Amino acid sequence: PVPRNVRSKVYVFAHPLIQHKVALMRQTNTSVKDFRELAREIALLMGFEATRNLPLEEVEIETPICKTKVNMLKGEDIAIIPILRAGLGFVDGMLELVPNAKVGHVGLYRDPDTHEPVEYYCKLPKDIEKRQIFVVDPMLATGGSAVAAIDFIKQRGGTNITFMCLIAAPEGIEALQKAHPDVDIYIAAKDERLNENAYIVPGLGDAGDRLYGTK
Repeated sequence: PVPRNVRSKVYVFAHPLIQHKVALMRQTNTSVKDFRELAREIALLMGFEATRNLPLEEVEIETPICKTKVNMLKGEDIAIIPILRAGLGFVDGMLELVPNAKVGHVGLYRDPDTHEPVEYYCKLPKDIEKRQIFVVDPMLATGGSAVAAIDFIKQRGGTNITFMCLIAAPEGIEALQKAHPDVDIYIAAKDERLNENAYIVPGLGDAGDRLYGTK
């Protein structure tokens, strides 16, 4: 159990390149092709910072000049878990950084009567309990999908979890922190609020539709 006084850390990126690319993604005239490429680029830039605390170990190698000791990733035991379908837009960028990472998938839909997230697919690496897990989804709106996806991952043994998203509303951040205070949150842009339809304002619309041209 997580102690009551523990609260996850929230990192909002101020880097000019990330802010510029987010601004391009918000525009209604951004093409599907450009939207996908921007999502990949932002995931790569965010992933660089989100992986800052990966464990290292000292190993001996041989350069063309001599033998020396260097630091290398300890095992590279990383899992990237996109929340279907929009989360897939973040996977390629993360894999450019850590090409040996394993990729799992969590699929959710919202029950029309209860409005609660329901799992329809969950496939994770068999050794998920040993891995540093990055759950990725472009939007953190109400927080319901992120909370449920992390619930499912924890139920299957995952413990060391980080959440990454493109845009978040304050309501979603609060919900995720309350449900999973041990999960740090990395955000490219924190927006104002949710509207009456639970869309992020100003946001960028439906990320899945814009990634796959189904709007």
